[in-house]
Amino acid sequence: MTRDRLHPDLIEIVLELRTFIPPAQVADKYVMSAWADGLLQTRLKAAEVDTLFISGAETEVCVLATVMGAIDRSYRVIIVSDAVCSGADSTHDAMLGIYRSRFGMQVETVTAEEMCAAVISSRA
Repeated sequence: MTRDRLHPDLIEIVLELRTFIPPAQVADKYVMSAWADGLLQTRLKAAEVDTLFISGAETEVCVLATVMGAIDRSYRVIIVSDAVCSGADSTHDAMLGIYRSRFGMQVETVTAEEMCAAVISSRA
């Protein structure tokens, strides 16, 4: 994405999720895979994280690269299906189908509403 061309509000964490930061952390990346520079892995290991909720753009490019790296590193991977997007609806939809079918043993999908409800109930 072209961060320098977007209004900062368009890439900010939505208000409803800001209450989870901390302990949740945001990790910006500047290449396709979030694993490329090693910083994410270092942060996750230090925090003893075992589950990742993944959102972002593009579903079939950057999200895919990050998901594959997470699977390779044995994380529980949960894709927030309505928090990923693409420039092409057809490949976005196809990739969500692949995540649910081909990667069904390694990847879970939830909606943002389902994720928030689960996180809120776990805090109660």
